[in-house]
Amino acid sequence: MGLSVIGAGFGRTGTLSLKLALEELGLGPCHHMEEVMAHPEQIPVWHAAGRGEPVDWDALLRDYRSTVDWPSAQFWRELADRYPVAKVVLTVRDPERWYESFSKTILVLMQARDAAPNPTIRAILDMTVDVIAKRAFDNQLQDPAKVKAAFERHIDEVKATIPAGRLLLYQVSEGWAPLCGFLGKPIPATPFPRTNSTPEFWELIQNAGNPA
Repeated sequence: MGLSVIGAGFGRTGTLSLKLALEELGLGPCHHMEEVMAHPEQIPVWHAAGRGEPVDWDALLRDYRSTVDWPSAQFWRELADRYPVAKVVLTVRDPERWYESFSKTILVLMQARDAAPNPTIRAILDMTVDVIAKRAFDNQLQDPAKVKAAFERHIDEVKATIPAGRLLLYQVSEGWAPLCGFLGKPIPATPFPRTNSTPEFWELIQNAGNPA
């Protein structure tokens, strides 16, 4: 299928809302950490990528037209090189507000791997040690200042690497207009999706990997 859109923003920058928006615009299915929870067979491949092993991106992402969120956001360089016609959306957020959200959700979960609610979440958290803790934050998750600095450094690196015409710097609070303009899509009549608040995050985690 090949990717049309690559999301380069870290988790907790509105990535689930962006996933739903891209799918509404006809650019789905969109890969998000939710997809890893729904398809745990992907976990070893993402874990291998986190360890720096070769990955067949075409095989891993063959069912998707777009990607957002971790783990794929950590490999924005590789994906941008592999899919040179794909546009890149970098979701951003005020660093202080981002850290507040990150520290109450993803960080809590990563620091409590032994208490994971089920084996799927535990396997995902083992993968995130390599993909997120090491690659994104240089194993310095205990230091809020360094975590926020890594967040800002990531934004700067994407902006410095991806040509301006291929990159949208985007806050989901901006809604449809900038996203649709960048992607050449008409603005839907429906409201822009707003989801994955902190309570919704924890509900998703509790339900992941459990029988319906």
